[in-house]
Amino acid sequence: MSTNNLFSPFNLKTLNLKNRIVMAPMTRSFSPNGVPTDAVASYYQKRAEGEVGLILSEGTVIDRLSSSNDANVPHFHGDEALKGWKKVIDEVHTAGGQMGPQIWHMGIMDNHHSGWVPPVPFEGPSGLNRPDFNNGNTMSEKDIEDTILAFGKAAADAKRLGFDTIEIHGAHGYLIDQFFRAETNLRTDIYGGKTLPERNRFAIEVVKEIRKQVGNDFAVIMRFSQFKPSDYNYKLAKNPQELEAWLTPLVDAGVDILHCSQRRFWEPEFEESDLNFAGWAKKVTGAPTITVGSVGLSGDFFGAFAGESSQPTSLEELNRRFDRGDFDLVAVGRPLLSDPNWVAKIKAGKTDALKGFSKEALAELILE
Repeated sequence: MSTNNLFSPFNLKTLNLKNRIVMAPMTRSFSPNGVPTDAVASYYQKRAEGEVGLILSEGTVIDRLSSSNDANVPHFHGDEALKGWKKVIDEVHTAGGQMGPQIWHMGIMDNHHSGWVPPVPFEGPSGLNRPDFNNGNTMSEKDIEDTILAFGKAAADAKRLGFDTIEIHGAHGYLIDQFFRAETNLRTDIYGGKTLPERNRFAIEVVKEIRKQVGNDFAVIMRFSQFKPSDYNYKLAKNPQELEAWLTPLVDAGVDILHCSQRRFWEPEFEESDLNFAGWAKKVTGAPTITVGSVGLSGDFFGAFAGESSQPTSLEELNRRFDRGDFDLVAVGRPLLSDPNWVAKIKAGKTDALKGFSKEALAELILE
């Protein structure tokens, strides 16, 4: 099995990657009161030393009082948190890596199991996290405008601190995704509508503000998902035409790379072909894409929370699709969470040294 093409360089604006492998963003909750610690910096530095092409941080929340449901999720605002992120990016650069923060607003959330709640109620397009589950406030137009500005400020801070890119979290049922979805966006103003292109407006305005803040030469990534945590079979876009109508305006607004989240990268998105989500996104927009979903491991990420372990698996099908041109970059989650040297081992052909994954790996920042 040859993985040579995965180790070819990729260049786009501020990204000059030595290979096509991306560390997927994975929530870790090791930043007390929202401040990344020295251990968090070491965690990312070790992945850079292990030859990851691009590191995308765990989700890090923007400056809105209810943007997070977890006191230990990092912030991307405030002097102390940004000081912590400055240490992270400096150490990643020292190790020869490139990195971007994933900037995030959770929107309407379930209350955290710890009992911690934000100082004000959660906020979202219509107060809904999913159909018939209301756990927060409907955002006013002023709330929406301030949130758009907060996304832009986070992106500007990322550029100022020296990050190489940013990723906007628009997937997995969080705030931006709640605007996309008809069942959670019941608005009758300019941010709502019966069609997905109408409900796209909030995301488009976020992208435009970010592009305004970082300029035209800074790489901007956005993450999307069809599935929702409450419905793995859900599809926002039910066919390629709807996918094009959804994603193309976001590319036109300033998104450079589409990060297409799915549970299993080998599953076809639509009946017309075996193309996966990233393959179809690239076909209908022409933009570079990142694929992700159970790369290199049996089982999927959600099973890990249920106590399921996973074992290393072949990358043959991934290589076939990559060599065919379906996508440009490959995001890897759990293998890199449990083994900072996963990329180096793949490059060296040391597949017998690859580690499996168990839920215990979620409970620590593994450094070796």
